[in-house]
Amino acid sequence: MQGDTITAIATPVVPEQGSVGIVRVSGEQALPLARTLFHAPGKQSWESHRIIYGYIRHPVTQQLVDEALLLIMQAPRSYTREDIVEFHCHGGIIPVQQVLQLCLEEGARLAQPGEFTLRAFLNGRLDLTEAESIAELVGARSPQASHVALAGLQGKLAHPIQQLRATCLEILAEVEARIDFEEDLPPLDESDIRTRLQDALAEVNRILATADQGELLRSGLKVAILGRPNVGKSSLLNAWSRSDRAIVTEIPGTTRDVVESQLIVGGIPIEVIDTAGIRDTAETVEKMGVERSRHAAQAADLILLTIDSQAGWTTEDEQIYQQVEHRPVILVINKTDLASAEAVQPPPALTQTVTTAAATNQGIEHLEEAILASVQTGNLTAAETDVAINQRQAAALTRAKTALEQVQETIHAQLPLDFWTIDLRSAIQALGEITGEEVSESVLDRIFSRFCIGK
Repeated sequence: MQGDTITAIATPVVPEQGSVGIVRVSGEQALPLARTLFHAPGKQSWESHRIIYGYIRHPVTQQLVDEALLLIMQAPRSYTREDIVEFHCHGGIIPVQQVLQLCLEEGARLAQPGEFTLRAFLNGRLDLTEAESIAELVGARSPQASHVALAGLQGKLAHPIQQLRATCLEILAEVEARIDFEEDLPPLDESDIRTRLQDALAEVNRILATADQGELLRSGLKVAILGRPNVGKSSLLNAWSRSDRAIVTEIPGTTRDVVESQLIVGGIPIEVIDTAGIRDTAETVEKMGVERSRHAAQAADLILLTIDSQAGWTTEDEQIYQQVEHRPVILVINKTDLASAEAVQPPPALTQTVTTAAATNQGIEHLEEAILASVQTGNLTAAETDVAINQRQAAALTRAKTALEQVQETIHAQLPLDFWTIDLRSAIQALGEITGEEVSESVLDRIFSRFCIGK
């Protein structure tokens, strides 16, 4: 519960890796606990926002546990707006675990996932969009995702949402005033109300339009390289990722399982899957690889159907295409260093075509351009932005949009003012859920349970 003192390891614990491990403590007993465990030689000042050098010792036996630094951040100038101390220990497993155990023995409680950030929210340091942005920043998979998370942390999503909610509250106050004091006030300016509602709806739609981009930046794009054996799929992956992740030989069927690589294209994280060549085979291991290739293709967001320019469009290529034609597909005509792609005649439905010579690293930039073009065609964009809402925020904003549209319909139908207030309150409630001004405990539990323990 809020008010007691919590502690957790705030850095990854990896054996033989990591030079520093941090144990964080927050709450009323953070400073007394630190004075019990930490011994600072000389006349170092225990002031807020200072770093002290010293030793962590067992409070009873005085056995040395670690040589460390202590960082003090007193309320309210701390992450949680409570007193916080951080023990900066040596990295690895044993030192931080020993220090954590000492903190627990001195009365601190092990923090729940996200509890430090939850306290920052409950104590008014962060609103809910800013808290979610912290989790997104930690989990960012590309520079663009990091940029959007930082913008959210700076309030660039919260501010327009708060302004929308303020507008709805102002309109609700005007309407309720006419209900309660109709004889003492001038008539309601319906034209002005309509204009303000229309402006609010336009802003809601603008923010809602970023939902797909937000999902793309957070989850990334899964791209499967598909094709017959020996068309250069593994060479394409290696050239694209600038690595030797996949084995490349002249023997068809070399790739027996899916091979994955993580790339960033136009700010979008992309998981590229090199699959086993699809063909009819009696060989048990290769048959399993072909089946996994088919499953990978069905799970992918985009298919790179790769063919050999020397062989042209074959019956086998047609059979593979028929299995994935319901998916977004880019045709990659590979090995153009050995034969021209002009003679290749794919189906007319394959409108996106790229020529590559993977063995000599040619055409990779055109492939990336085609992928980004395919993304933009699907109403997703990799353009610079400061706002990209998540699924929870999009759901609440959609409810606000519906409520505002219902208010407009109520006004148009000339219904009594009492009916206006019902949907205005619904819009205010939904907008408040986004920033956390109106949110249930179950929603908070769901949000913060996805955080790491030390955050």
